[in-house]
Amino acid sequence: MSIKQGQISKFFVIFLFVHVSIWTLIPSLINSNLPLDTIEALAWASDIQWGYSKHPPSSAWFSGLVFAIFSNQDWAYYLLSQLFVVISFIIVWKFSEDFFKKQIHRLISVLLLEGICFYNFTSPEFNVYVCQLPFWTLTVFYCWKGITQNDYISWLLFGFFAGFGALSHYLFFYLLMTLNIFFIYMMFKKEFNSKCLISLIAFSIVFLPHLIWLTENNFITINYALHRTGLEESIFLNHLYYPIIFLAKQIGIMVPFFIMLLFVVSKFKYKINLKDKKLIFLIIINIVPLLLIFLTSFFLGARIRTMWMTPFYLFSGVLCVYIFQTKIYRERFKYFLNVFLFLFILYPSIYIYHSISKKGQRTDYPGKEIAQLIQTKWDNTFSNEIEIVFGNVWEAGNLSYHLKSKPEWTGGWWHGIKEIPKNIDGGIIVIGDYDENILVNKICTISNTLSHVVLLQLKYFNHNVCMIGKK
Repeated sequence: MSIKQGQISKFFVIFLFVHVSIWTLIPSLINSNLPLDTIEALAWASDIQWGYSKHPPSSAWFSGLVFAIFSNQDWAYYLLSQLFVVISFIIVWKFSEDFFKKQIHRLISVLLLEGICFYNFTSPEFNVYVCQLPFWTLTVFYCWKGITQNDYISWLLFGFFAGFGALSHYLFFYLLMTLNIFFIYMMFKKEFNSKCLISLIAFSIVFLPHLIWLTENNFITINYALHRTGLEESIFLNHLYYPIIFLAKQIGIMVPFFIMLLFVVSKFKYKINLKDKKLIFLIIINIVPLLLIFLTSFFLGARIRTMWMTPFYLFSGVLCVYIFQTKIYRERFKYFLNVFLFLFILYPSIYIYHSISKKGQRTDYPGKEIAQLIQTKWDNTFSNEIEIVFGNVWEAGNLSYHLKSKPEWTGGWWHGIKEIPKNIDGGIIVIGDYDENILVNKICTISNTLSHVVLLQLKYFNHNVCMIGKK
């Protein structure tokens, strides 16, 4: 298979369309329930804030926006995730225009990303890591535009998208630290222009409300992030074990990428030109973030979660193609394209097999069925609508998503509850999993001063549900 020179842009558009179609359609058809992180984002979105207990707010905001339009249509959230992926691909394509004269090189730099599982196999789950993708690429894109054009618009957009990136996940600061390293390099080269400082204004306007929220909530999100690294369990061996595991996983993730590259590059020989600013920029934005993560793991003994690295490889294709562009010949492109098509089919096939063969996953949870049972019982018993659901983010979050009144999810305080608040006019649902059923029963018992209380035992699903409403 080959592509004519004049058809490259058309092929790129078709590729984007097929990618979105495959990775929206397949999970929509074979998954019974949305994944955990998506349900969690939707649960947070039921009460819009500038931050949440685990993460900054962007993933909840975008999920909430889709929910306001499409309600509980699962396919809409798989589509949302893929739109974030392909927008990133489009920005990489546009970014590479400044680095390559040949359009075929731009195409290869994007198609190589299909060899990385973060942008296909794991991408159906809309979460904070997928949410970073377009902001990661847009931040790099406008940083480069600011460097090359030195105009106020580019620098303001750089700060604006950097702010939204930081509102997606704190790992985004690794990219910002990396870009600051490039600014230091420019200072040494005496090419630094203070005009770039205007980006700090845009960044501050976007990020400051979240910073205020953090201070008002005892930096709960940062504490959670530190907890996820396992620092409280740190021992000396972790300073060696976790970095080695991190490197091994990254190599494994990148194997398909390098196999694709092997089929398009004739010789892997290159002399680095340290005077090439484009090359230095690409090396810094690709290598330095990984190095900083590795050093974090090494010096702190921190455990690095694989999914944290989702946005880190977005420009790896541009770097590799830029380095070896003189060794890429058009006659080898057909071999590269065959490998690309093989992986393009393989990843969805593995996803389908994994979803069908491995039962008991979050995506097999009967959230809609449970919500229908509760809704039917409620409609037959009470006159008011369900206003709030209490419980952990999975069971209660699913109810918030599926119930027709779109109730607000609330978690956290209900484990220490002594009585249900009296100032809630609407109906209340309290749901627990197998380990929390006794607590749910207790809540029903102490809520007998209200209009009406019903304890619903869903034995098949190991859930007890306390319903509090008006006759």
